[in-house]
Amino acid sequence: MIEKQLYFKHYMALAIILLSVILASINPLEFESYLLHQTGTVLMLIALLVAVKKIGITFYSFCLYLAFLFIHIIGAHYLYSYVPYNDWVNTLFHVDLNQSMGWSRNMYDRFVHFAYGLLLYPFFYRCFQVWLPNVKPFSLFLLVIQFVMATSLFYELIEWWIAMGLSPKDAENYNGQQGDIWDAHKDMFLATIGAIIIGVIQYYKDKTLIRK
Repeated sequence: MIEKQLYFKHYMALAIILLSVILASINPLEFESYLLHQTGTVLMLIALLVAVKKIGITFYSFCLYLAFLFIHIIGAHYLYSYVPYNDWVNTLFHVDLNQSMGWSRNMYDRFVHFAYGLLLYPFFYRCFQVWLPNVKPFSLFLLVIQFVMATSLFYELIEWWIAMGLSPKDAENYNGQQGDIWDAHKDMFLATIGAIIIGVIQYYKDKTLIRK
């Protein structure tokens, strides 16, 4: 159901994000990079709240959007290249995830870019649905995929621009490239794959509902 105002459930979800920001602000690994990342968090929260008031979104999309921000906030605290997800998995399940998957680098940044496409697709779809009400669902699907690709490219350019003004060490910490010259390309690819996966699921789910 499309909702154009915040209810108790929305405020509870926002409270979780606020608590996450407060906890993440305690001794972040690199404070300057942390502030840069959290600037994005603030801007995205503003965009979400404006969208709720102006066009309305489902609570499902609202929660997915906040889930992405939660993942991003964790990355801001530790820096993407140093999030100890492998230690967490090892402690909980006694499995060395990196070794099992054959990963030689920290993959958290890849996960965040994949989540960008996967978790924000419904929000972007709603925006295009309102802006272009006469466009067919499949065309909207293609437009959102292209939008995810374009914004991923724009983000990588912004990262490059910011990194140009930092020291080599700070730039590496902020970008999380980890020596991979194809890092930006892989990040954009994973965001696109994430969007395609949820886009296909949503497209066929909507078609099934229409038939009923």
